[in-house]
Amino acid sequence: MSDDQHDEKQTRDDFAGAVNMTASELKKWLATDESKEVGQKSDGGGESTGHESGRHIVRILEKKQGDYTDDDYAHMRKVVGYVARHSKQEPKGDSHDSKWRYSLMNWGHDPEK
Repeated sequence: MSDDQHDEKQTRDDFAGAVNMTASELKKWLATDESKEVGQKSDGGGESTGHESGRHIVRILEKKQGDYTDDDYAHMRKVVGYVARHSKQEPKGDSHDSKWRYSLMNWGHDPEK
């Protein structure tokens, strides 16, 4: 296995560990008002970075591994980093209906799973 193949395998494994929602679960979640209300919006308002990321994650999950692009691998690494960092910021108390959980779900990770 070449170094590139090893790096891609590691990225896929890390991504699979971070993203615990299926493509259909994530699509359904991204259609909710709660999903659209959280996250950092770009300069002109509109869609948040996390919501846009969720749409890219759905596309990745629906692809065959052999069809992944360099952009897909870069996004997988971004998702892994975000989920790892944001997971450490869990608020005290019940986080079921929290912006923290909703934001993670936009990135394909439901902390309650």
